[in-house]
Amino acid sequence: MKAIVRVFACVAALVFASAACAQTWPARPVRMIIPFAPGGPTDVMARILAQKLSEGLGQQFVVENRAGAGGNIGMGIAAKSAPDGYTVLVASSSYVVNPSLYAKPSYDPYRDFAPVTVAAASPNVLVVHPSVPAKTVQELVALVRANPGKHNYAQPGTGTTPHLSGELFKLTFKLDIVNVPFGGAGPAVASAVGNQTPIAFVALPPAAPHIKSGTLRALAVTSAKRVPTLPDVPTMAEAGAPGQEAETMQGVLLPAGTPREIVDRLQREIVRVVALPDVKERLAGLGFEPVANTPEEFAVYIRSEINKWAKVIREANIKVE
Repeated sequence: MKAIVRVFACVAALVFASAACAQTWPARPVRMIIPFAPGGPTDVMARILAQKLSEGLGQQFVVENRAGAGGNIGMGIAAKSAPDGYTVLVASSSYVVNPSLYAKPSYDPYRDFAPVTVAAASPNVLVVHPSVPAKTVQELVALVRANPGKHNYAQPGTGTTPHLSGELFKLTFKLDIVNVPFGGAGPAVASAVGNQTPIAFVALPPAAPHIKSGTLRALAVTSAKRVPTLPDVPTMAEAGAPGQEAETMQGVLLPAGTPREIVDRLQREIVRVVALPDVKERLAGLGFEPVANTPEEFAVYIRSEINKWAKVIREANIKVE
């Protein structure tokens, strides 16, 4: 009987300690790992969150860029961090792609992290240089089919969702078009703007200013519905290419084993942040749409996206050299 009482006492102590930890969290600065170089969509999203979380929680959220190996370096560092709430990972869709793309990824997407929320997401966009005669998706398909092997498309890097969107497009329409990977969204967009690679699949945020200025023409977005900031650009489905839905997520995760109370508090804070009028306005201008789902919804999303992109990677025979 005494042993049972001691067990219950230990359990109660752990519960109260966990609750107390969550109430005092954060008691010191929080490290926010970004597995990419500064300036990209994930870095921009993380810095917006870091500023607002620092203001709201009274402790600094310090952005730490740990780029390399398609995000594997930063995600591996975060996976091995203490589950105490003082290391936060802000990841893009590489989180759900890398397990199928790399033979030995630096993390297990199911076991190594506790999902917090998808803060925001942005669709990919199919753009062309204004000199390209195709004005619609169907016209582009006809153009490429009439000239097999003579066209190429820019994308920001092997395994990124714009790259996978391009390969899914190729598979769907059985196109002979060459994929040209670049070292990030900026160079891929610049190549399309400069007419070196007149066709490109890129994330919307870096392409949006060029679409609005007319230096690129958007043929379609990969979202399920039109983007409010580009209301005249059709979705892929509207443009006659169903089944092309894809997005680049900006997800927040904590190391597995982090107290649930901390997970929930961080999720509530991010929900608050992305609902702020100035944040909503800034995200919209960048081509992001707030999501702010629950940890459970994020976990379901992770599994669904891993399965979806694993199929594309397998069928397109995509490999990292």
